[in-house]
Amino acid sequence: MSKLITRHQFLKAAGAAGAAGLLAACGGSSTSTTAASSAAVSTAPADGEVSLSMSWWGGESRHEAYQKAIAAFMEEHSNITVNPTFSAWTRWEDTMSTKFAGGVAEDVCQVNWNWLYKYSANAQTFLDLNSVSDYIDFSQWDEGPMNACFVADAQQAVPVSMTGRIFYWNMTTFQKAGITEYPKTLEDLYAAAETVQAQLGDDYYLLYLTGYDRMILMVSYLESMYGKDWADPATSTLNYTREEVAEGMDFIRSLVDRHVVMPLPVYYGNNGSSSASQSSEWITGKIAGILEWDSAATKYRDALDTDNRDGFTVGDEIKFGDYNGGFTKVSMGLAITQTCQHPAEAAMLINFLLNEDTGASIMGSECGIPASKAGLAYAEAAGAIDPLVEESNARVMDFCAFQLDPLFEDDTLKAEGTGVYQQVFDTMDYDNAPSSDLVELLLDGMQAAGYTV
Repeated sequence: MSKLITRHQFLKAAGAAGAAGLLAACGGSSTSTTAASSAAVSTAPADGEVSLSMSWWGGESRHEAYQKAIAAFMEEHSNITVNPTFSAWTRWEDTMSTKFAGGVAEDVCQVNWNWLYKYSANAQTFLDLNSVSDYIDFSQWDEGPMNACFVADAQQAVPVSMTGRIFYWNMTTFQKAGITEYPKTLEDLYAAAETVQAQLGDDYYLLYLTGYDRMILMVSYLESMYGKDWADPATSTLNYTREEVAEGMDFIRSLVDRHVVMPLPVYYGNNGSSSASQSSEWITGKIAGILEWDSAATKYRDALDTDNRDGFTVGDEIKFGDYNGGFTKVSMGLAITQTCQHPAEAAMLINFLLNEDTGASIMGSECGIPASKAGLAYAEAAGAIDPLVEESNARVMDFCAFQLDPLFEDDTLKAEGTGVYQQVFDTMDYDNAPSSDLVELLLDGMQAAGYTV
């Protein structure tokens, strides 16, 4: 094994003490009794003053949008006070999982789709929103996204937006290398990487991909080649043989070996745990592309320096085989916790943010392109939809044909720096381990997370 300290090893040690401290502070328990404690709560609006709490993760612009929308909601509902809690994504799930376990989470929570399965598999954490359907207009959502949030015979959340991954390219870098079009095929990727390296130097790469990013691209490649979901969306039973998964590992390795993807040791050596958008290589165009969520378009464009920003371009999905590989998913939802003492007012807040003119116009596309039909119409009329995000989302939704299972994003698998996906691809890049060993490492981690393999 390599003696270099990997990002996984560093972050695993650094995160352990913080998570333990938070759990102790909250008096957390792995057994939730919140469903029983909320059984007597009325779902009718209160007569007097009401205090609600709400939590979310995101960047500064999302924080500003939520706070502005909440202020507008309180202005319309003068008896309701909403107290927000928010932060960046890093370690946010650790914080929320401890709150869910201790029964101290906020009344309204922005949630990842898979949290409904992970923290409320028996509807013990989140309220069945059918109980407050008088205050949320369910007709504004299509059946598919709503069904994705229907878990344990309960509508545990409503979808805020749908999302998927797409390539973003810096055409300024390509043009410096004499390339006039961004890659559209695997052969284009190989050829562009060769040209960029030859013309601009060994420190230029087409892409940087984290362990989780690599896993998403590998799954997209396999879906494109074999035409089947990575795993059964209902049972999380893996649909691929060891040999097929090894083929996916070989594909990722080829991208690293042929200078398409920056090796992880090179990136960590230059940037530590900093995200790609904060890296000097992305900012200055030495990384010419990224595979990211459609909602992240403006973040990556705005991170580029003035010499490169005008070159930012939404790319195409790449069809590696006979099928349109890649998945779409509910980007995030809004849920009401079982401990909420004022569920009617909490539902009114959700409806205001997602379905009503004032709230939806303020939120715009800060959480992605609205899944609510009314919310999208109001946001578009207000000019609050970022055209770059809208273009990215349209390309994703038009192309990607496969479904995601709820365990794929389990934190033990995808956690930045410490998850199984990161371990697998650290081992690929640091130790040049054979694909057969990487497959066993991946499948062992998946099985521990609950997959049938």
